[in-house]
Amino acid sequence: MKFDICVPILGFENVKQVTLEKIDDNFMRMVAAEDANISFTLINPFALREYDFEIPDATQALLGVDEKSNILILNILLIQNPVEESLINFIGPMVFNTDNQKAAQIILSESTKYAVAEKISDYLKK
Repeated sequence: MKFDICVPILGFENVKQVTLEKIDDNFMRMVAAEDANISFTLINPFALREYDFEIPDATQALLGVDEKSNILILNILLIQNPVEESLINFIGPMVFNTDNQKAAQIILSESTKYAVAEKISDYLKK
């Protein structure tokens, strides 16, 4: 499914449209329409931990989000070797409105309880 980027992805401001592809129940791949070499592995944060935040009003307006909207929240995962060392960006979630195919990255406040680079191994069942 293709999404128009309404709020730029930090560091990838030239990316205006992405394709979202399901890998499995917890992972997806996001690929820039402009350049297939720009791709991100995304993870469902709710499969790992309790995770909540407010979508800013301005971003809600850009995404066309209301209480009835179907939204998908995913976080960027930086794959490492070994995979247990992979890092999750909880402070910059991607928000997808699947009703109108609009997406945005939100940057949460530094005062949040989340971090920009948390090891996935911290959340894997031991």
